[in-house]
Amino acid sequence: MFLPSLWVNYILKKYNKILPDMPFTGRELGKKILEEEKITNVSINPIQQLDHYNPKEKKIHIATDKLDKKSITSIAVVAHEIGHAIQDKEKYKPLILRQSLVEKTMIFQRIGSFLLIIGLPSIFAFTKSPFITLIAAIIIMGCLSTNVLIHLITLPVEFDASFKRALPILKRFVPRENMYQCKSVLRAAALTYLAQSIVSIFRLKIILLSFINIFKSIIRR
Repeated sequence: MFLPSLWVNYILKKYNKILPDMPFTGRELGKKILEEEKITNVSINPIQQLDHYNPKEKKIHIATDKLDKKSITSIAVVAHEIGHAIQDKEKYKPLILRQSLVEKTMIFQRIGSFLLIIGLPSIFAFTKSPFITLIAAIIIMGCLSTNVLIHLITLPVEFDASFKRALPILKRFVPRENMYQCKSVLRAAALTYLAQSIVSIFRLKIILLSFINIFKSIIRR
């Protein structure tokens, strides 16, 4: 289940080499695209973590090892994230739905994560109540299921950003001989969430099976 993640990281690293003939860095191209799209309220910022677009803050965050490089990865990843800014500008419904789910379930997710860290055996040992333990299990499963749902909703958002928004833009600026590499990076950027979706589904399955075994042992007592 980690193969998609390995492939994504391999592609991004492979095409993050400096190309002397590339006329612009990711940041430079990004500013030009935002200007052409008449998006004046979005900024491009370096970050140490994962590349992403924050629709609430109107900020595009790109890893420092990519942002100011004249590489295929730099320009393609920046174009992908600008694709999300264009979605935001055009009120793209799946993006709005995803953001709404993230905001509305944030507290619920934190509670579920806290209960998962404590663990059902510890909750049962402390409360001595199968009912309270069951409620905790339902909250945890609800949290994990919501997380899976958010990842699944994110998939069409990512593919739209890569291939409907970013790809046509890159075709206007990037030499034809580099477009194959750009498509590979755009595909990798979109598949980042596919890898996370697969991991979250497997995680949900494993935890569900472990919960079933825990409750079987509780019932036998």
